[in-house]
Amino acid sequence: MIDIEKIPSPCYVMEEELLRKNLTLIKRVADESGAEIILAFKSFAMWKSFPIFREFIDHTTASSLYEARLAFQEFGSRAHTYSPAYVEEEFYDIMHYSSHITFNSFSQFRRFYPFVEKSDEKISCGIRINPEYSEVEVELYNPCAPGTRFGVTADLLPDTLPEGIDGLHCHCHCESDSYTFEHTLQHIEEKFSKWFSQIKWINFGGGHLMTRKDYDVEHLIALIKSFKQKYPHLEVILEPGSAFTWQTGVLVSRVVDIVESRGIKTAILDVSFTCHMPDCLEMPYYPKVRGTETLEGHKYEDGDEKRNIYRLGGNSCLSGDYMGSWKFDHELQIGEKIIFEDMIHYTMVKTNMFNGINHPSIAIWHINNQLEFYKEFRYEDYRDRMA
Repeated sequence: MIDIEKIPSPCYVMEEELLRKNLTLIKRVADESGAEIILAFKSFAMWKSFPIFREFIDHTTASSLYEARLAFQEFGSRAHTYSPAYVEEEFYDIMHYSSHITFNSFSQFRRFYPFVEKSDEKISCGIRINPEYSEVEVELYNPCAPGTRFGVTADLLPDTLPEGIDGLHCHCHCESDSYTFEHTLQHIEEKFSKWFSQIKWINFGGGHLMTRKDYDVEHLIALIKSFKQKYPHLEVILEPGSAFTWQTGVLVSRVVDIVESRGIKTAILDVSFTCHMPDCLEMPYYPKVRGTETLEGHKYEDGDEKRNIYRLGGNSCLSGDYMGSWKFDHELQIGEKIIFEDMIHYTMVKTNMFNGINHPSIAIWHINNQLEFYKEFRYEDYRDRMA
């Protein structure tokens, strides 16, 4: 358990023990189901922790040249790469860093597959499909929303896939359960199974939140085993992001001021929602704050100021850089630490330096109770980004 008193503020800190617990479960799912489960960098790319990951998994998935290069140089294996659109000036490097390349459209495939054919690299190519089915309710995160730019629908696939297409890739989940995956499988089989005999692998994408406490892991294993029994020649790939680092660490912050306007008290912190927790505003979702009761949608009433109810405000100049409300069991004090739970996935990868606000440090709390800093940010990090 992290000793919060030893953590400076602000700081993202991941617990090695919790990470290993997640990785152990993911490896069990892979071993028992026969699927390969790979890490999606779009959720987590803290490369100094990759030696721990390599004890449990062999590959990662990338969505850009830089992610593919990180996979090759820091994870030690070539990436499964997918991008909505490749550009010629980057594609040669992408081929060098990738074992699999998935194309979003046939126009992209026709343009770039000739480069793959002429390359000395061993690369397996696929096409992204769109099953036109998703249970993701927030349109911002729904890859199958009407008019989506992602993937090819079944009506646009030729009866015979072009030579060079080894696999199909789809993605239509977001922190979903195994029963959502079951429904998705039904739609994919119904629409695309007639092409299964022509391919070698199928990638069911990310969003499989198998490390969440209420996730039915045995059901997921059974689904994959049943699918592989029907299509024994197909390699099955899953590429979750959040599942790997779900509930493995926190963002430590502190109160730097407390302001009040018309009975609404706001604790201003040394972190920012817009800079350091952007998904909270984009989704939006209310993060859990340790030792508090979340009052989502709370309307302020007379007497709230006496009940230790606070908004939490970021330290940027964006007017909407705040969320509320949380009920504490005491009156907050300047200098007090505020702990945001579950802030390792989709946080560090999406942070920015708007307003020149410094990044929180990045650290890991090892099993031996030692704190190791992976990165501490300085003025030069901001200056070099703005050059």
